[in-house]
Amino acid sequence: MALAFSSNMAGCQTPTEQNHSTKEIYFAGGCFWGTEHFMQQIEGVLSTQVGYANGNKENPTYQEVCTGTTHFAETVKVAYHPEKADLPFLIDLFFKTIDPTSLNRQGFDVGTQYRTGIYYVDPSDKAVIERTVKQLAQNYKEPLQVEIKPLQNFYPAEDYHQKYLDKNPGGYCHIHPGLFDMARKARMKKTTYAKPDPSKLREQLTPLQYAVTQENATEPPFKNAYWDEDRKGIYVDVTTGEPLFVSTDKFDSGCGWPSFSKPIDAARMVEKSDHSHGMIRTEVRSATGDAHLGHVFNDGPKDKGGLRYCINSASLRFIPKEKMELEGYGDYLELVK
Repeated sequence: MALAFSSNMAGCQTPTEQNHSTKEIYFAGGCFWGTEHFMQQIEGVLSTQVGYANGNKENPTYQEVCTGTTHFAETVKVAYHPEKADLPFLIDLFFKTIDPTSLNRQGFDVGTQYRTGIYYVDPSDKAVIERTVKQLAQNYKEPLQVEIKPLQNFYPAEDYHQKYLDKNPGGYCHIHPGLFDMARKARMKKTTYAKPDPSKLREQLTPLQYAVTQENATEPPFKNAYWDEDRKGIYVDVTTGEPLFVSTDKFDSGCGWPSFSKPIDAARMVEKSDHSHGMIRTEVRSATGDAHLGHVFNDGPKDKGGLRYCINSASLRFIPKEKMELEGYGDYLELVK
């Protein structure tokens, strides 16, 4: 079993706090020269570094790794911008460079150091990786031999290995040259959410949904679709389909409307001061659809942040967990616990 080393060891890269707009993942795909060159072509990849991952000693040399006794895998550290290249997109491209059914071998390179693997530093990435790999496995008749493990340790390789194919054009590579051009041209398909024009909204929404989302109406408490909904799933903007809340953050506040401790992403909410009905409240609207959702209060559960998003059922559409993948919300499954 590979050993985990402490963060104060010189040269050892350990999980660090990530900038919210940058993430990292580690790919082992045979000879790291080609894997790095491939990854650095992808739009959204910010930086790459070759090294040795998940082995059993400190500061291994290339010669030591080649003996097969250190259990290190030749690995590429990839820092990326998930808005331009998310994890499923990167994994899908990575699979195009490897034979995922081959054990300890890629191309002409044989040995445990050439095994295939995906090593993560963010625990929430585990479910995303497993789900993506499971989907890709359907394209193969043989079982996959791709490790999915947390990163235990990572040591940068010697300088002459870094950006090797940039320094040595035409150098050895197990990846077909045409795949580098494919990587340069690859673009992640983004799911976009947009507010329909008013005439389409009237056709799309029930009279109550239209009144709530477009005219700031409020539905009756205890007589709405989701106030007592306790199934696992996701709640999306009824006007645009944009994901807003998950069942994990829903709680029974006793108010008669769906209550959530937080949204999936605060950037998808717009807060406005509301002085209607002789009260001073904070209105919550969806950022993309500009739909009236409800209000946010400071009387929520203290152990969950103290907020209560009191939301009209008529402004939401609920999608049960078992249907999320089918309806295009599979990337949010790891949030539903």
